[in-house]
Amino acid sequence: MLPICITGEPVLHTRAMPVESIDEALRALVDDMFQTMEAAPGVGLAAPQVGVAQRVFVYDWTDEHDVRWRGVAINPELLVSPLELDELDEDLEAEGCLSVPGERFPLRRAERALLRATDLDGSAFEIDAQDWLARIFQHEYDHLEGVLYIDRLAHPHGKAAFKAVKRNSWGSPGQSWLPGRDRLED
Repeated sequence: MLPICITGEPVLHTRAMPVESIDEALRALVDDMFQTMEAAPGVGLAAPQVGVAQRVFVYDWTDEHDVRWRGVAINPELLVSPLELDELDEDLEAEGCLSVPGERFPLRRAERALLRATDLDGSAFEIDAQDWLARIFQHEYDHLEGVLYIDRLAHPHGKAAFKAVKRNSWGSPGQSWLPGRDRLED
């Protein structure tokens, strides 16, 4: 189990470095990331969220057809469809983040995302994702770019997120939480 960094930790706000080699240390990190994500619980977790500035994320989500999407993306590339211009649905498009624990805000994401990455065997793969899986990939990819979803929020949600960060005394280095140990409000 790894501690999850809270917004304000520099690694969360800096572009992650490419993974140079797939070795036992990376495999151990990925195993720990899956355990941490499951305990949190979450549907995705990027290495910067656990204090590691490498371009890798894990995901685990079951769609509405009961298809389970579980994997690791190493050195990913992400292509997204254009954003829809209709009104934001504050319920259906609400997003959360383990690095902004207990908070949820609506954010417009692309409906489709094409993920190209490498798996733990060193094999390249590609997933054409839609809807929530596309949202998960965009969210985790943003972490590798040093961007949190609250950084993308439009008014008035951006203002509410800023207030939540301030209310929780976040926004400075050295803050984290450990799933299974720290109780966070939903």
